[in-house]
Amino acid sequence: MRVLVTGASGLLGGEVARLLVRQGHAVATFQRRPSGVDGATDFCGSVADGAALQRAVEGAEGVIHLAAKVSFTGRAAEFDEVNVEGTRRLLQCARAAGVRDLVFVSSPSVANSGAAIAGLGAEPADPRRAHGDYSRTKAEAELLALAADTPEFRVAAVRPHIVWGPGDTQLVERVLARAGRGRLPLLDAGAALIDTTYVDNAAAAIVAALHRMEHVHGRALVVSNGEPRPVGELLAGICAAGGVPAPSWSVPGAVARAAGAVVEKVWTRAGRQEEPPMTRFLAEQLSTAHWFDQRETRELLDWKPAVPLDEGLARLAEHYASRSAPQGTQP
Repeated sequence: MRVLVTGASGLLGGEVARLLVRQGHAVATFQRRPSGVDGATDFCGSVADGAALQRAVEGAEGVIHLAAKVSFTGRAAEFDEVNVEGTRRLLQCARAAGVRDLVFVSSPSVANSGAAIAGLGAEPADPRRAHGDYSRTKAEAELLALAADTPEFRVAAVRPHIVWGPGDTQLVERVLARAGRGRLPLLDAGAALIDTTYVDNAAAAIVAALHRMEHVHGRALVVSNGEPRPVGELLAGICAAGGVPAPSWSVPGAVARAAGAVVEKVWTRAGRQEEPPMTRFLAEQLSTAHWFDQRETRELLDWKPAVPLDEGLARLAEHYASRSAPQGTQP
């Protein structure tokens, strides 16, 4: 199959593209900078550029759309332009080019209003209740994508939950940086039960959706490792892998959520580009349970995670050990 992957310069997009190459597909990628994926043909550009998208999608039979603005803060218009209008342009270009199948990579946050989630499936995306511009615009984009589904142009949405692994800058590097400076608190003693997804598992599920489109088109599916752990235990595992002390001090979750909402507004109004130390969304993620029933997902995709959580943490430790080892020696 000829497959276009957008956003392949990111951790998950790159792994999706590499997996497709290993499976023998003809892979093209589209993102702002070279993907670094061996065996793929790069198209560099922005989802704001319809002509560039049209060139990239030409000849593709399948598309996997990961390109997005992912941040806790930023101007609402930027999220709208990339996440909503970019998806709209891609859908138009894909239909015009005769693409058969499109997988929209979404987020469980599109259906999360901040309350605890324990054992639910993929609830409907709801931009009105989503917290933050990222979640809101991903919800709007998912609704656009699924509304485009037809027997001739099949569309499915996959929502990987908290993807991490070696090379991850969104979660792992931030955890290690803040914990290393003693600035990472546990919220409510780190007791909230959460699930995550090792990057290889997330990529395999997304590719499985492309192959199983006859079973999943028109639907949204949440993907995770299916191994919920207390958030404090997960953070301690990441810190151990990276060689920094685990967080040991706690803040009430309600206090962190209130403070995060204030910090988020101040950051946005000041136009600061770096991520703030806390936001309301981040505080919610660290202080409320969120894990999902994976039985339907695994059945529909004919997939299950190949890398258990503890093996993923061991791989993460190997990654950091190899980075710190002297050149030419074995870690």
